[in-house]
Amino acid sequence: MKKGIIYAVLAYLTWGFLPLYWRLFAAMPAWEILAQRIAWSFVFVAVLVTLSRQWKQLKSVGSRGRSAAAIVLCSIFISLNWFLFIWAVNNHHVIETSLGYYMNPLISVLFAVVFLKERLSPGQWLSILLAGVGVLIMAVQYGHIPWIAISLAVTFALYGLAKKIAKLDVLLGLTGETIVALPVALGYLIYIQSQGTGSFASLPPLLVVLLLLSGAATAMPLFWFAKAMQLLPLSLVGFIQYIAPTTSLLLAIFLFNEPFSRGQLISFAFIWLALIVYSFVTVKRSKVKVVPISHRNSCRDALL
Repeated sequence: MKKGIIYAVLAYLTWGFLPLYWRLFAAMPAWEILAQRIAWSFVFVAVLVTLSRQWKQLKSVGSRGRSAAAIVLCSIFISLNWFLFIWAVNNHHVIETSLGYYMNPLISVLFAVVFLKERLSPGQWLSILLAGVGVLIMAVQYGHIPWIAISLAVTFALYGLAKKIAKLDVLLGLTGETIVALPVALGYLIYIQSQGTGSFASLPPLLVVLLLLSGAATAMPLFWFAKAMQLLPLSLVGFIQYIAPTTSLLLAIFLFNEPFSRGQLISFAFIWLALIVYSFVTVKRSKVKVVPISHRNSCRDALL
């Protein structure tokens, strides 16, 4: 449990600061950034697979029908999520991206209950209700359907569900996902370069280096996320995710100067209250499961 929480916090904290990273490439089209991100992610994970000598295991995973289908679905869902996020950040919709990732835990919990048959306590249901009220208030502030937020929430929840069901090795799963998306990414990059519309060659040297590092910036939080998914219930991972949208929201308000209304502040308060309630109930349930065992041992020792 402790390791899973550490992995989840690392992943979501990194994702929370990613708007700072992608803003550096605001002059590039979102599709080109996505293609570069996929290409360099493949390079990064391919090096890791080579060092760990796991190419044969990857081939065997790809030959299994269910695993191959899960990898394809994961690749589609995460690629769509990446594109929407990059486009939104570079078009001044960071607050709406934070709304999307506030909504995601609710959808993740719904998927956990419906598809994985996870059971929640009344206190956990209360926290979901509080979070739902907060998200509803935030959505009403826009005065229209927040399609960016909804799309981000659904695609990442589907990605998490596919990861949870597939139960693939973390590194092999990530490598398979990038391999599926790689041909499309390379084809697009070759096409725009042949048309003279590519931006990569015109970037300053520092941005070129940072773009090359996008593989590590992409793969590492996904690796941490996948490890967290293996070690924690999907519903708990969903609530730890609030770290990422909170970080992005603070960046949007205090660094990017996006408008933040009183109504949005109220919704923010509801969401954090939900997180506090959920964390308290979850910790309490964990202690309840441990205490009876120690109590029985004490009784047994006394009788002996």
